[in-house]
Amino acid sequence: MSLVAQTVRKAGDWSGASDCCVLSYDERFLRRKKLSGDGGTDFLVDLEKTTSLGHGDALVLSDGRLVEVIAAPEDLYAVTGPDLARLAWHIGNRHTPCRIERDRLLIQRDPVIGHMLEHLGASVVEVVEPFTPEGGAYGHGRTHSHEHGHSAHAH
Repeated sequence: MSLVAQTVRKAGDWSGASDCCVLSYDERFLRRKKLSGDGGTDFLVDLEKTTSLGHGDALVLSDGRLVEVIAAPEDLYAVTGPDLARLAWHIGNRHTPCRIERDRLLIQRDPVIGHMLEHLGASVVEVVEPFTPEGGAYGHGRTHSHEHGHSAHAH
């Protein structure tokens, strides 16, 4: 019998994973997809609706085991500057997912956005880190930037 995951447990709401799955930000946005855990567990994710999985969430397999979701290291820009709030506004205005920290912003690498931010006086540095952007428009109702707010499509 093949394993199916139809339920998600949110980070902090479970313990005791039997396996883990390292997924990028884009890969964590799914409804139906075959996945393989790092420990060799093959399973099909078949959720009721397209869901944005967070770092530390768990997929509940049909046999009751849990597979932890891990945010994969990705190619990002670390953005710093004298007015982070203004820079964050410009990033948000372009519907770009953003991780907001006290002294920097993290976004997926996009040369056009990077150039725009440098033009605004920001320092833009390439880093490789897990990408866990803020919720809001990119949490529950997340869409990909090229869809401009249309309903999300199953992948």
